[in-house]
Amino acid sequence: MTLGAVYALVALGYSMVYGILGMINFAHGEIYMLGAFHGILALAFAQHYLANFSPVVCLLGALVLAMLFCGGYGFTLERIAYRPLRHAPVLSPLISAIGMSFLLQNYVMVAQGSGIRGFPMEFGRRLTETRFSAFAGAEFSLLEVFILATSLLCMAGLHLYIYRSKMGKAMRATSQDRRMASLLGVDVDRVISATFIAGSALAAVAGVMVSMYVHAVKFNDGYIMGMKAFTAAVLGGIGNIPGAMLGGVLLGVVENIGIWFLGAGYKDAYSFIVLLLVLIVLPRGILGEQVSDKV
Repeated sequence: MTLGAVYALVALGYSMVYGILGMINFAHGEIYMLGAFHGILALAFAQHYLANFSPVVCLLGALVLAMLFCGGYGFTLERIAYRPLRHAPVLSPLISAIGMSFLLQNYVMVAQGSGIRGFPMEFGRRLTETRFSAFAGAEFSLLEVFILATSLLCMAGLHLYIYRSKMGKAMRATSQDRRMASLLGVDVDRVISATFIAGSALAAVAGVMVSMYVHAVKFNDGYIMGMKAFTAAVLGGIGNIPGAMLGGVLLGVVENIGIWFLGAGYKDAYSFIVLLLVLIVLPRGILGEQVSDKV
């Protein structure tokens, strides 16, 4: 459930962008990786210069800082790599997205090196070591509860933002019909930028929490996470926000059940096997691809 909630957070970025632009942001996994690096750097700074502050305050500050930086990355990506190609042939934005993915990977490799960067604070380790017993002899750590609760709060916040805020209403209108929304006064460019920022901020939260859980991050960690999150989005129904949440949770559960029964050697293959089986039966995903009727 914990792993699935993280997949869902990253998958939401894919679904939001696809729902509005009809394109896949293949650089989204690298935004997740950048969030992990920014969180680690913020906590390393806090460990050396803000030692008197509570670890909880430092962690929350790192999450906010990572969200701000990655929101900025998402905004910049949309302005530089995607907006000029919005009306180009369908392959052009795809190639641009893949190019930006490689660019961000190499940017981090040059800036931080190709080695593994460790999580700097003892706080994450203490959370991991604090364990509780659950039903049927299962155990869970305080950190797993924190990751699951934070992910659920972020997803609930996104749901409220989309269905209760003015910008969320503009996002839904743009998703249904961009041209008509523009004629009715919606600033479509602003809405698309806000979509990239929101999706990138959620990916940053996932990056910080996973790096805290595994105590490390590497410059190419975004690739496999991006592929898993994209799989979760397609599994639930690409462009469908509840589908991305459902697909992420199911993917995490299936992957860990596969590890339990078949071992960890092929853990990255289990999710794609399930995706293939689901798409054979339900080509639009479990909840269906978000397709609006144009009148």
